[in-house]
Amino acid sequence: MPCIKQNASKIRVRRMELDTNLNMYFKKDTFFFAHDPQKVCKTGDIVLIRELPERLTRLITHKVEKVVYPLGDITDPISGKKVVAGKYREDIEMANQLFGKSEKAFDYDKAPPRGRLEGTKDFTHGETYIKYHEDGKDQPFAV
Repeated sequence: MPCIKQNASKIRVRRMELDTNLNMYFKKDTFFFAHDPQKVCKTGDIVLIRELPERLTRLITHKVEKVVYPLGDITDPISGKKVVAGKYREDIEMANQLFGKSEKAFDYDKAPPRGRLEGTKDFTHGETYIKYHEDGKDQPFAV
């Protein structure tokens, strides 16, 4: 999630909590600030965090271990295969070989990695800040 703290990332941990009256599970979000001086993770990434033995600051209680899955490149955690809209990429490629590939079909092998559009359309790398008022100026990194 976007974060205005220096050398830290705001991490959302989503858990399912049981409501015993309805006997249903509901989403419950918990937010942690994790120490991330290299800015390894970006908004939307799935990361592994670990609790620090002692707090760095009043808010920073965890550290970012690694980026497990970057945003947009979905991997099935059990098989380790890449997934597109509920189907494995290799199954889609086999179907393309059998029935012929469309001219408009997206080619995942030739696609550049995430981060190619930083500064033009992708602003997840920029430092965020809180927008206190609307002054008519363009504020792309405001939260």
